[in-house]
Amino acid sequence: MADDSRPDDGQNPSNDDNSENGGTGDEFRDMLRDILAGNSSIDPSQLAGAAGLPNDPASVAALMNQLQGALRGSGDGRVNWDIALKQGQERARAGQLTATDEQRTQLEQAFHIAALWLDDVVSVAELTREPRLMTRTEWVTATLPLWSQLAEPVATSISDSLTKVLTEQAPEELQGMIAGASQVMRSLGGTLFAMQLGQVVGQLSSEVVSGGDIGIPLLDEQQAALLPQNVAVFGEGLDIPSDQVQIYLAVRELAHARLFRHSRWLRLHLITSITEFAHGIRIDTDRLEDLASGFDPSNPEELRQAMVDGSLIPPKSDAQLAALGRMETMLALVEGWVDVVTAEATSRLPKSDAIAETVRRRRASGGPAESAFATLVGLELRPRRLREAAAMWQAVTDAVGNEARDALWAHPDILPTSEDLDDPQALIARLTRTASGAEPVLDEVDAALEDLLRDDDTERPRED
Repeated sequence: MADDSRPDDGQNPSNDDNSENGGTGDEFRDMLRDILAGNSSIDPSQLAGAAGLPNDPASVAALMNQLQGALRGSGDGRVNWDIALKQGQERARAGQLTATDEQRTQLEQAFHIAALWLDDVVSVAELTREPRLMTRTEWVTATLPLWSQLAEPVATSISDSLTKVLTEQAPEELQGMIAGASQVMRSLGGTLFAMQLGQVVGQLSSEVVSGGDIGIPLLDEQQAALLPQNVAVFGEGLDIPSDQVQIYLAVRELAHARLFRHSRWLRLHLITSITEFAHGIRIDTDRLEDLASGFDPSNPEELRQAMVDGSLIPPKSDAQLAALGRMETMLALVEGWVDVVTAEATSRLPKSDAIAETVRRRRASGGPAESAFATLVGLELRPRRLREAAAMWQAVTDAVGNEARDALWAHPDILPTSEDLDDPQALIARLTRTASGAEPVLDEVDAALEDLLRDDDTERPRED
């Protein structure tokens, strides 16, 4: 029980109120306050380790402030994503450099050249918003809302499952206490998850070079952006003139942004698919029960490790695997199209092939923060069928040209399928017939429908 001499901060009722709904919850709340105030044997630096933070005084103090805020404002138990934003911004600011005037001028010129070159090879419309040059912190601020949307189903599932398991595993004399403070526990669990996500996104800000670098549309559909500091790091050690690197990356980014601007349905379709997949993720309660049965509050490292290594997320169900396959196909179609139009638009750059190979190697390996997001949320962002998609788009381009290729993005029903990636010849034959003005070859469903309509017209009585 907390010391009665502690000043009342007005955030919770008196401990004398031992009503069924409030007393045990207040007792648990006071126990947490003792921990956060340092009046406990639990070392705050160990809690910082559980949140994935460096073990330094500033990080520990920041963690205590965040957890105290969660304790005060834990009425509804929802995840406070402002915490993730603050963590991400702080991580991004570490080592951040401001772009020089020369860098900004060079990249603005690169965007201008990229727009002109893309106009020659694509039929998708230009952006109505000027491209941006972002610092790492600005990238975190602009993209965190979408990261939070993608991660929220998993964060909520972990918090709810952890609360349930700890309640069931607690000794009988403590179950009432924990049950009465379930919203507090849920908020604290959500806070730790949000801090983990903020750390991951903050680290990602030092790895990405542009708004579309991850593949998913993190920025608005009208926005293209480059991160000057990361563009400079990308070009280090390549023995390639910096202006060629800048133009190549500007072309890729503009191509990505233009595609999402052209196909207005695409961004919502992709984000909805990812969110629905995340909603299907369930937590391995058996693993959680094992952790809870031996949980030592003074050493939360095992719980933190389980949260970040993906072991709490069980193998995907058949339905999830099917949804993941559809999502990967869509991501591969986007990235493959960007690869093809970028290669064509930058063909006049002497070192474009070398830069493209660097992009491919970098994309294949991913970065440490990207891997951390995959284990934290259970979703890998890199499409596995990118080579097949790029080969298909190139074959389509060679067969029917840029305009007919880009017209396939008009609606999801006419977009190439996974089967088209396996064997694009049927798709190319269909597009070639259409381009030549010949009657299209109907598939079995369309042919049956046409026969049905023809029979209906034949049987209908003629009007005199």
